[in-house]
Formats: sequence, C-alpha cells, structure tokens
Amino acid sequence: MRPNKALEAWRQGRPTIGGWLSIGNAYSAELMAHLGFDWLCADMQHGMIGEHELKQMLPAMSTTGVIPLVRVPWNHPAMIMKVLDAGAYGVIVPMINNRQEALKAVSACRYPPEGQRSFGPIRAALYSGEGYAAEANRQVACIGMIETRQGLDNLEEIVTTPGLDGIYIGPADLALAIGLAPVGDNDDPAHVATVDRIFKACRAHGLAVGIHTWSAAFTRRYLEQGFQFVTLGTDSGFMAKKASADLREARSKLKTIV
Repeated sequence: MRPNKALEAWRQGRPTIGGWLSIGNAYSAELMAHLGFDWLCADMQHGMIGEHELKQMLPAMSTTGVIPLVRVPWNHPAMIMKVLDAGAYGVIVPMINNRQEALKAVSACRYPPEGQRSFGPIRAALYSGEGYAAEANRQVACIGMIETRQGLDNLEEIVTTPGLDGIYIGPADLALAIGLAPVGDNDDPAHVATVDRIFKACRAHGLAVGIHTWSAAFTRRYLEQGFQFVTLGTDSGFMAKKASADLREARSKLKTIV
C-alpha cells in the first residue's frame, strides 16, 4: 500500500505544512497539489465541496505525491467511510466533545476487529495499490478537532482515546468556545493559552497536533512551537489575497497615468 507519508512524519514528530481546499473544483485541487504541500485537506464542512466534487478532486490530487485528507461535515460513520473509500488517506472530524465521540470516529476509520468500517474501498484500493485491506488501519489517519467548550472540558479523555492519530485545532470555533470573536490568526492571551493547553496535552500523550492558520507568520510560529501539521492557508484565501494585492497595485499605477 502507498504509505501515508504525512502520518509517518507526525508519528516521528516531524513537521509538515498543508493546504486547505474550499473550492469544489478538480483543476484548482490539482494546481494546489502541484505546489509542493505535504498534504491537502478538502473541506466538506465549510467549503464549497460535496461528494460529486470530491470524487473529481481526489483523482486530480493523485497526479502528485501529496497526501489527500478530507474534513467531513460531521461525525457520521457513513460519510467517513464514503470519503475513505473514495481515496482519502485520512479524515478530520469536527467538534469532538468527548471520548465517546472520538471512539465513534476512530471506529468508522478502522476495519474489524479494530473498528466497524465496512469493506468496499472502490477507489481507495486502486489509488493506494496492493495491500490496502491489510494495511489501511495503520495508514489511514483519524484526526479529531477540539474546538468547543465541552471538548476543552474533556480534553484529557479525548487525547488519550485509543486509535486517534491526531488533534486539529480550529482557531475560530475555539475562540467562540472561550467567549472571543471568531477571528483568524488570534493573539488574544486567552486564545494563546488555550491553544498551548491543547498542544501540551497532545504532546504529553504522544498525539500529533495541528492547527489552521491564515498567514505565513502564524504558520512559522506554530511550526517553531512544535506543531506537526499546520495549514498555511486556503485555495480561496490565496486567490483573493493575490488578486486583491495585484488589483490595488494596478489601480495605484492607473492614478499616475490618469
């Protein structure tokens, strides 16, 4: 089976940089895949991506060695199994509140006897190569998000959940959980302290930890802190930022001409 190089790096404590896909389009996914990210996550929770778009985007990403992940809309076993069968090498499951919910996500990612995933890796076996049935339980990443008040209250029981490969922090929902505005990169002392608390709990139990960012500065900051997987930004964000900057420059030059 094709190895999950991102998961391998996390298990060894090595850092990785990922990108976020919110545009439901095969071409933009393929373009992002060719930029050199370690992994890309297709966002089915908040992105403009449904099952139809995902089934086109995953093969497009497969033109490179990037590791394909999917953030599913919710902790639904049927959806988790569906995206794994389509070829995702891992899922990010939002709003995990306790160990029971974490175990539910893990079970959907693992074939028996370790879980309840139904066998039918239609495209996954084609993409991954021989050995999928025997190796998938070890190669497929199950990542839970801690971003709610209840999740924070149950932090210790979540990060010690058997079979969970990592925790991904959603800064905006985390801000809401502690009474702050849901801004992007957040320097509020309470937010910084909460992120640090989650980070330390994960590292204390040997769990990989990742976080979403909106800038290169915050990406560097979290990588230097020791986060194993950090999102540099989103396809739509990169597009808007570059287009906005070029438009401002063009308009400024236009003023000098006129």
